[in-house]
Amino acid sequence: MKNIRATLATVWRIAIPYFGSEDKWAGRGLLAAVIAIELALVAINVLVNQWQNRFYSALQAYDLDEFVKEIWIFVGLAFTFVALAVYKLYLNQWLQIRWRQWLTRHYLGEWLDGATHYRMQLKGDAADNPDQRITEDVKTFVEQTLSIGLGLLSAIVTLASFIVILWGLSNKAPLHIYGTDLVVPGFLVWCALVYAVLGTALTHWIGVPLVNLNFEQQRFEADFRFNLIRVRENSEQIALLKGEGAERGHLLHRFGFVIGNWYAIMSRTKRITAFTASYQQAAVIFPYVMVAPAYFAKRIQLGDMMQTASAFGSVQDALSFFVTAYRTLAEWRAVVARLDGFEMSVSAAANITAHEPTIGVAPSGVSKAIALQHLLVKLPNGAPLVTADAFTIQPSERVLLTGPSGSGKSTLFRAVAGIWPFGTGTIAIPEKARLMMLPQRPYFPVGPLGDAVIYPAEHGTIAPEKIREALTAVGMPRLAERLDEEGHWNRTLSLGEQQRLGLARALLHAPDYLFLDEATASLDEPSETRLYRLLAEKLPQATIVSIGHRSTLDVFHTRKVAMEESGEIHVLGHSGEPAQPEPSAAR
Repeated sequence: MKNIRATLATVWRIAIPYFGSEDKWAGRGLLAAVIAIELALVAINVLVNQWQNRFYSALQAYDLDEFVKEIWIFVGLAFTFVALAVYKLYLNQWLQIRWRQWLTRHYLGEWLDGATHYRMQLKGDAADNPDQRITEDVKTFVEQTLSIGLGLLSAIVTLASFIVILWGLSNKAPLHIYGTDLVVPGFLVWCALVYAVLGTALTHWIGVPLVNLNFEQQRFEADFRFNLIRVRENSEQIALLKGEGAERGHLLHRFGFVIGNWYAIMSRTKRITAFTASYQQAAVIFPYVMVAPAYFAKRIQLGDMMQTASAFGSVQDALSFFVTAYRTLAEWRAVVARLDGFEMSVSAAANITAHEPTIGVAPSGVSKAIALQHLLVKLPNGAPLVTADAFTIQPSERVLLTGPSGSGKSTLFRAVAGIWPFGTGTIAIPEKARLMMLPQRPYFPVGPLGDAVIYPAEHGTIAPEKIREALTAVGMPRLAERLDEEGHWNRTLSLGEQQRLGLARALLHAPDYLFLDEATASLDEPSETRLYRLLAEKLPQATIVSIGHRSTLDVFHTRKVAMEESGEIHVLGHSGEPAQPEPSAAR
């Protein structure tokens, strides 16, 4: 019971914001219309149940006129039922797509807000498969929440309506307690209740493992799909290393979990299907057995018997809602648990600052420099990585940052960008200063080349002529006439070509502070030299901070900062002789 309450509380928390959102009136209106149609369909079922009594009684009495009359009544009821069923489906689907659209935008907004998606990976939540949560799980949640909610409402209203009918029919064929004149009032109702309660209890006992099995199945499927995507994205390196055999083995190993869990689902489903199918088949004949003595004793007519069977079936179906919908309920609970886990992961990543000290990034007031004060950059596990105090980067300065791999150079850039929260201290950045980070492997969205180059600017915000000019300047004139061409540019271009496009992006955005994290490492030295001269020419006022290891970069920077394994920063001149060290240290 506690698990049910927790699940319902989670469903309420996920579902209710939509009906209070900017789309609330459309959502509420569609939901009210679907509910009204559902109630109307139950009312038609009640009328059909009453029609069965009259129809079969007319057959028993050989009354042709009454028979024809009831046929026309049935046609009217059937036409109305079909029309209502069609519009129930249509309006339900309309509500589904509007609800899913809002929920998808909501989750995308939270996931992509303030580098939360990146921090989820840093906190170890990369395997949470946000792509599956936002696509499959949102879709399934909306569909099954409406299906289960409307099904439960229909079951409750049907139960209330047909219990009255079944109670009245029980009085026509009363059940006497053996050896006495005492009558069991509404005995058919009690029979249906006992039958359904036993069926529900046994179904739950047999099928409860399906909840965890479905949860695990989705997790294994998502993990397998995630690794397939990784193989596709890294196909070139795998081919170069002849790693197809190793990848096949890894993928089949992960697929083995999918298969193993699926066999467990098959076994459990076989058991629950065997029981529910037997249960439903027995329910067909059970009411006839219960009222047969009264019929053969000629206390009720054929119409009463058929109406009783129909009413009993409706009551039993309503009471057995959880039996018939058990597999759907198990899948739904698994989906709810996954969305709940996704929300908690997003919340934890977004609220890191609320639970532990973090690096503060704030405006520097009147100062035009970037200043690092009492900075301690840590790894996500809390281990110290970089320390710096009273270290500044002046406007229009050219700084070259060197040091061994793993010393924290790139992580320091991330901290300056404001996406690395782990640590303490303050990074002061000039107010309204525009920063741009260019990594070794720049990102280009799939789409037109022109939009990929100016990313994250919107389409049309930079004139095509300027984009062509920038592409030509960085040595990519052959792409200047392909701005409208769609492509997956991170795949179709070499890493060197991608780095040229990244520098073209920097020229177009003209940031105040440009951080180059080995952004020219895949280019030959003459090309690198030409591009650094281009930056100096086109962005004379920009502050450029580079991470690099080539000595040829020294001439393009006014200051060299070496991050040593010993934990000290050495500020060097172009000659390589140490200058006066600043009061700072790094590790």
